[in-house]
Amino acid sequence: MKEFEKRMGDGSDRIPQSVCSEDCLPGHRKRSREGQPPCCFDCIPCSLGEIANRSGSSECINCPEDEWPSERHDKCIPKLTEFLTYEEPLGTSIATTAIFFSLITASVLCIFIKYRDTPIVKANNRELSYLLLVSIMLCFLSSLTFIGQPVKTTCIVRQTFFGIIFSLCVSSVLAKTITVIVAFNARKPNSKLKDWVGHKIPSSMVLFCSLVQIMICSIWLAYAPPFPEINTRSVNKKVILECNEGQTLFFYSMLGYLGFLASVSFIVAYFARALPDTFNEARYITFSMLIFLSVWLAFVPAYVSTQGKYTVAVEIFAILSSSAGLLSCIFFNKCYIILLRPESNTRNSLIRKGRLNKTHIK
Repeated sequence: MKEFEKRMGDGSDRIPQSVCSEDCLPGHRKRSREGQPPCCFDCIPCSLGEIANRSGSSECINCPEDEWPSERHDKCIPKLTEFLTYEEPLGTSIATTAIFFSLITASVLCIFIKYRDTPIVKANNRELSYLLLVSIMLCFLSSLTFIGQPVKTTCIVRQTFFGIIFSLCVSSVLAKTITVIVAFNARKPNSKLKDWVGHKIPSSMVLFCSLVQIMICSIWLAYAPPFPEINTRSVNKKVILECNEGQTLFFYSMLGYLGFLASVSFIVAYFARALPDTFNEARYITFSMLIFLSVWLAFVPAYVSTQGKYTVAVEIFAILSSSAGLLSCIFFNKCYIILLRPESNTRNSLIRKGRLNKTHIK
């Protein structure tokens, strides 16, 4: 009896501890070993998005959607909030670029207004040039609506404003190209296009093309408008504040209509590029539409493949680069002649060069 008590220790009621497995630390869960007693188990780290906040846990628990496990998986911590801000370098550089190019566009507009009575400004419908420059300036400024924390107002405005302004811009380009073609063919003897020369055709074309885009955006806003959304699924450790486009069909319809207008402008300008006119804009419009289409064709796969604030940055880049392409291709050459080659900005020079171009084409 004494020997038995000696073997049992001091005879107290203390529960013997298992010598098979130690308790699992926080951040781990138990997994029983097959074919062995319950006291024998392995400690398995908690899976992605799960924690175990005490020792000896049999199961891990999921963190709330707006929280994420710590490195040890022993507690949940708030996720980082992400959206494109003016304070970060990316937002600052984009905003600076947009404002810089909008000021350049405003300067070009002032030059055209100041020299409005010169041949190079009058040659291709100066009113359309004014409208196009204002549209391009608004295109640059529209990119600013994509920066900052998304709220209901900005989510509604950013895409619809961008779509309507760009349709106004591209339809102005198309109208300028049609103006070149009508003006050239109206010079032919007995041409019936003489009655069409003026402001009626370009004004009607810009109005009609813009109204189609306005209708698309109006139906979009009435049926399924964009709204701010908290995205906790795309990136594990971040909460992304973004705008849900509501119904993506309308978003891609808006982009598709812009692509249609740009394609028509490119085709018309391409066939009109060789017209023997001194200040024929068609060749410059051809290059500008080629840049425009290239940028937006590259935008779609880039937009789909990015996440978070970089999705917004991709769209802003497309807006800025396509607007800059229109501004540089159509207007910089004219500004060069107006400011640095005034001797070429005369009616006599226009007539003489027009004859040379006509002879060259023959």
